[in-house]
Amino acid sequence: MRIVDVCAFYSPDGGGVKTYIDRKLAAGPVAGHEIIVIAPGETTRVEERGPNARIVYLEQPRFPLDRKYHYFRDEVALHATLDELQPDIVEASSPWRSARLVGEWKGLAPRVLIMHADPLSAYAYRWFGKVASRGMIDRQFGWFWRHLLRLDKQFAATVTAGQSLSDRLIEGGMTDVVTNPMGVADAVFSPELRDAGLRARLLDRCALPETATLLIAAGRHAPEKRWPMVIEAVTAAGANAPVGLVLVGDGRERAKVVRAAADNPHIHLASSINDRLELARLFASCDALIHGCEAETFCMVASEARASGLPLIAPDGGGAADQARESNGWTYASGDPASAAAAIAAFLASDRQVIRTRSVNNSNHVRTMDSHFSDLFSYYEGLVGPIRRAA
Repeated sequence: MRIVDVCAFYSPDGGGVKTYIDRKLAAGPVAGHEIIVIAPGETTRVEERGPNARIVYLEQPRFPLDRKYHYFRDEVALHATLDELQPDIVEASSPWRSARLVGEWKGLAPRVLIMHADPLSAYAYRWFGKVASRGMIDRQFGWFWRHLLRLDKQFAATVTAGQSLSDRLIEGGMTDVVTNPMGVADAVFSPELRDAGLRARLLDRCALPETATLLIAAGRHAPEKRWPMVIEAVTAAGANAPVGLVLVGDGRERAKVVRAAADNPHIHLASSINDRLELARLFASCDALIHGCEAETFCMVASEARASGLPLIAPDGGGAADQARESNGWTYASGDPASAAAAIAAFLASDRQVIRTRSVNNSNHVRTMDSHFSDLFSYYEGLVGPIRRAA
């Protein structure tokens, strides 16, 4: 198949979407498919990624809210590029303007919407959740639901990476929703990378002895990640037991994170880690992962922690909650530091050897990205087959 991904938020300096797309560019040709990504960029150019894999950049304006991205404004150029490529499947990797443009393209190829993000959870529910019910918020954001329902009619399917998001989309009236969880990179994250010396050094940076508990958190310093709330919860739990936190990441909210951690010597803020093996060693050498964001569609960090043999402490919504429940972890009321502190306390009071053994055993069953792409491509074959037979 020739799979064309219209990816509005692909950037050489991007984050999770870039990581996912880069993996697909490698996985597709191995499975016998051609992968072409159409992305908005500074200039029109083609970037070859090896046999049967390339990125076609179309010159488009910069995105005003984040200057490292561009956005699709030229509908004619995008449609002309799709006409020229003649794809078997067209993906839209964002539910915004680019999805509308793909939906309005006159070509015959099936269209699939990939929900890499959950805008309502990341913004609307977080902003207004303390003063209004989710149903009331949905009604106020009815324009977004109407937009999704229009896409539901134009696209063959909407693919999500987590059951929580799929359930909510179906509750909102969408009919063709498919759950295909993502996964970890093979042979990178493992409990066997646990390093007692590294753990001791990290606890020392948290001003704690080796007998203390070491939690880890990782992700962008962004409002939806709720790191100040996580820090508050760890601080509260630490009043009754020695517990440290290593928080890995960076971003535009770093100043707020630094202020939140300033009064707790048991919080160590570490810069982002791009080396996957280094991150894998770090995960394996801690005692549990705590996450703060209820807006994750899948939560790659949680999956990588599980593959490293760690139990999870996560909010009760979104992809992090899906993974915590699947691995018998702990959940707390999203956005509630007191509830998060109680979940940490419950973990601290558990039989740690039993939990460690269970988590290590479960690490062998964590889904991989190879499985994700295998299932995705098989699903696409099912969509393309009837059209080929009709042709």
